[in-house]
Amino acid sequence: MRIISGAWRGRTIKAPAGQLTRPTSDRTREALFSMLASRLGSFEDLRVADLFAGTGALGIEALSRGALHCTFAETDRAALAALKTNLETVGAGDQAEIRAQSATSLSGGPFDLVMLDPPYESGLGQMALANLVKRGAVRPGAWLSIETGLKETVEIAGLETDAERIHGKAKLTLLRFG
Repeated sequence: MRIISGAWRGRTIKAPAGQLTRPTSDRTREALFSMLASRLGSFEDLRVADLFAGTGALGIEALSRGALHCTFAETDRAALAALKTNLETVGAGDQAEIRAQSATSLSGGPFDLVMLDPPYESGLGQMALANLVKRGAVRPGAWLSIETGLKETVEIAGLETDAERIHGKAKLTLLRFG
């Protein structure tokens, strides 16, 4: 996997061995960031959350494009080790906070952009989104993206669906808060 754009464009990031971590493909990540760039204009100075972070590819991509800070939430030990290595590789340590905790109980923010890549068919992504809205962890006008399986629907009170796109076995849903 490689960083697609920005200051760290072309840099390789590592994924842990095995099947537990399912990194967002380069193609799907490129589609997501194209959708976001057309709505945001710029990633400059955004406070970002990468939930179910795995390798951290989504958050690192946002930082590479100028985001101010990214909070990563992940529970898997192998994924956390890969995430730490990837952040060290690009030199993003001072712009990142890693939380070894469930994304469904994350607090903090407020975030301008939240990206979630939960296990498909688990319902955990919707739980995490509902938690963020309930805790006031997203700014008014914030954008949220979630990658799910094709048959999953995402409906959270307070979030409006802006777009859905299919990419292979993945569905990207882009939502807006407030």
